[in-house]
Amino acid sequence: MSARTVVITGAAGGLGREFALGFARRGDRVMVADIDEQGAAQTAQLVRDEGGTAESAAVDVTDVESTDRMAEQAARFGDGRIDVLISNAAIYGAITRSPLEEIDPGEWDRVMAVNLKGPWMCARACSPHLGEDSSVINLASATVYSGSEQWAHYVASKSGVIGLTRVMAKELGRRGIRVNAIAPGFTLTEASRSLMDDAESYGVDRGALRRASQSQDIVGAALFLAGPDSGFVTGQTLVVDGGRQFI
Repeated sequence: MSARTVVITGAAGGLGREFALGFARRGDRVMVADIDEQGAAQTAQLVRDEGGTAESAAVDVTDVESTDRMAEQAARFGDGRIDVLISNAAIYGAITRSPLEEIDPGEWDRVMAVNLKGPWMCARACSPHLGEDSSVINLASATVYSGSEQWAHYVASKSGVIGLTRVMAKELGRRGIRVNAIAPGFTLTEASRSLMDDAESYGVDRGALRRASQSQDIVGAALFLAGPDSGFVTGQTLVVDGGRQFI
């Protein structure tokens, strides 16, 4: 497979950084995008240190002008084309877990803006540069199916991502573009570890595979959905949680 141009939002660290390294190791050009400009530049440098090709971009996924600039920069980087868009940017570790009656309305709006509006904004901006056989991957969450308590705004935002993915699959499918979602279970990232002291063992006893989810598990799912082996898969949500729940 020839080198593709892959745009990854929320790639300054955590899972987004792992996506960037994973796709670069497959020989793809990676556009590292994040509101944290310095962190995005660091990820791009890590890719280059491994011999990969990467460029970084500052982006606010809730802003029209910012997402348009990111898409235009990515298209120039990719010689006029974007092959893969991974909408990974999300508010997660910084969320205050509260009963639904106590969630701050301002925090609710921020979570919805980044987690749900963001994937739409990025797809909207990148759409003119996507071609036949391009792939869009939106990050949802397995919490949609478990209904994690005291996290109503996060769960609702990720539920919306699944619905958005289905609509995007139908609309962009007319152009041969596939759109899917990944719904990770609790995965060991910096953000996850910051949420609890027992992150290494959290939920392991509930899974069919009795181990913690690693970032590489999610990266592998993205590589599959972005590649030719999933060429007839679209509008789907791939749950990657080690069998903690069966959908």
